[in-house]
Amino acid sequence: MQVILLEKIKSLGDLGDTVKVRPGYGRNFLLPQGKALPATEPNRKVFEARKAELVKKAQDSVNAAKIRAEKLAGKTLTIKALASEEGKLYGSVGPAEIVDAAKALGLDVDKHEIDMVDGPIRTTGTSTVAVVLHSEVQTSLTIVVQEQKSAAA
Repeated sequence: MQVILLEKIKSLGDLGDTVKVRPGYGRNFLLPQGKALPATEPNRKVFEARKAELVKKAQDSVNAAKIRAEKLAGKTLTIKALASEEGKLYGSVGPAEIVDAAKALGLDVDKHEIDMVDGPIRTTGTSTVAVVLHSEVQTSLTIVVQEQKSAAA
């Protein structure tokens, strides 16, 4: 299936590119989310007419993500979790806990923006997680997991 991309999509293409994708990906994700148009002549004309508007929208999105990245850069979040004496957590620290800790500090982060390449954090100590705010803008947060003394604390 050939589609015209209406925004930059990581590992697929840039705004305005005509790319070949699997039919299910195009029909079930790209088209309903407004990220692409089927590559037909009438749609090519529609795209050319809207190109300036789409480029401006994409640039505004990147600029907003850069501003958010500046606010997040260098921040350290402290999360308390129950742990054994060896430092292994009873459970794990995942994106939901990181978002809660960020909101407590007044930072704006969504769960889907947190990229935990190594999986959830399962030990106490310091870890770094990537925050992907836009396909072109990425920053990182330092997560300090501390042992919580009891379940009531």
